[in-house]
Amino acid sequence: MAKSTKPELSHVAPDGSARMVNVGDKDVTRRVALAAGSVRISREAMRLIQEGKTAKGNVVETARIAGVLAAKRTSELIPLCHPLSIDYADVRITPTKSGFEIEAEVCATGKTGVEMEALTAVSVAALTIYDMAKAADETMVIGDVRLQRKVGGRSGVYKRRER
Repeated sequence: MAKSTKPELSHVAPDGSARMVNVGDKDVTRRVALAAGSVRISREAMRLIQEGKTAKGNVVETARIAGVLAAKRTSELIPLCHPLSIDYADVRITPTKSGFEIEAEVCATGKTGVEMEALTAVSVAALTIYDMAKAADETMVIGDVRLQRKVGGRSGVYKRRER
């Protein structure tokens, strides 16, 4: 019988129920993931953030710290993620013409990857920017959250090709 070319979903059991993947037999390797996303924001709100005039304080620094904390707590937010001992997490927030570009890098030595931790860090950092600046701009758009690169594990290296 020919093997199906249809990708298997690792978190779905044969009966269709959700399941946590058993990583017990996987090798411990160095895992690294880089994720990115963006927040589009009005010029007026951007000016307030850059001048430090938002009511809730330093938006960028608070969002950066929130992203790092989110990476560390991903398994509490995403039901089937394994709790991981993270070696390193960094969130970088860069101003652009239309808002902010957010990047998160997460590293761990373990039996499963850190893609979800990096993606969660970016998402929570973006949500924190929204929360802290929504009084100045409720039209902000969070978008383009994506995995850029990952290293480690059985599948090796993945690098996103821009379309």
